[in-house]
Amino acid sequence: MAPDPTAAPPALLTPARLRELEIRNRIWLAPMCQYMVEEQDGVPTDWHLVHLGARAAGGFGLIVTEATAVSPEGRISAQDTGLWNDEQAAAWQRITSFCQRQGAKIAVQLAHAGRKASTWPALPQFRGRRGTVPEFAAGWRTVGPTSEPFPGLDAPDALTAQDIDRVIADFVDAARRAEAAGFDAVELHFAHGYLVHEFLSPLVNTRTDGYGGDGPGRRRLAIEIAAAVREQWPAERPLLVRLSATDWIDGGWDIEQSVELARELEAVGVDALHVSTGGAVIADIAVGPEYQVGFARTLRDAVAMPVAAVGLITDPHGAQAVLDRGDADFVAVGRAALREAGWPQRAAHELGVRDGALYPGAYRRGSW
Repeated sequence: MAPDPTAAPPALLTPARLRELEIRNRIWLAPMCQYMVEEQDGVPTDWHLVHLGARAAGGFGLIVTEATAVSPEGRISAQDTGLWNDEQAAAWQRITSFCQRQGAKIAVQLAHAGRKASTWPALPQFRGRRGTVPEFAAGWRTVGPTSEPFPGLDAPDALTAQDIDRVIADFVDAARRAEAAGFDAVELHFAHGYLVHEFLSPLVNTRTDGYGGDGPGRRRLAIEIAAAVREQWPAERPLLVRLSATDWIDGGWDIEQSVELARELEAVGVDALHVSTGGAVIADIAVGPEYQVGFARTLRDAVAMPVAAVGLITDPHGAQAVLDRGDADFVAVGRAALREAGWPQRAAHELGVRDGALYPGAYRRGSW
């Protein structure tokens, strides 16, 4: 049956606004590490241009880059992208410009891997290698809230108060370079057991100074980074935060603590949450379609800012239902987008929308 031109478009395909940023639909490309910086210098390459550019041409509203380190020691692997120097910013500028010319907006996910840094890339050629990359093989010393290691990895160095000041400054400097590189938004990576999540989780952060102990102490680093970046980042551009809503273990970080953090983040000027789960400790997680959406709904009900849901959202009708139920304001697609760069174009077709603007002119002959 042909689409009804008089029908209201489904929410998934309607524009959205974050501060002054107009986004053409509610579909985000979730950040997915590529481990493709073969020179190990943090500079994004032609791979990143093609990977992200194809998804921009495929109709995504907001592209979120892979975890991009704010310092060399903040990389998950030596083959991660970075934004700690001007050469990296210049390389990113080519990518942001291309994605924007396809009608997409693009955010950089700024990250520090903490005690989960300096690991072997998750690529087939490294499948037999696990754990921390030794320093003689281009690895480096890692850092964390304490010297307690993540299982299977080397023990990190505990950050001092002076070290923490440097980490905050690194996030601010990276945000400054993100502006020069032309990014439309910044997403702060506070999830998946990386440095900021390590400070948040009581299962990891056993410090007894002002950055540990009770909830406000464990949340302090997250709030200080968000506030400092918000002050630096242009007022018209949105600041996003990706967080893990639960550690999936009793006594760990949980949804109630996430609500407290979300309210504090909103108060310092964060504009949207990107809600994931897990990663700080090894946990038994019942993974299935839309398994994290309920956490997004709880946070959406607790704050005024919009929320993006992520986690095995693969079916366009299911994604639309997430929005129809009021569980989230956006959906982020990750693994399915690795298989299908034009996922939003197929979603429009399956939801009865014919929108030529989702296709570059050269591709319209192949539209659904």
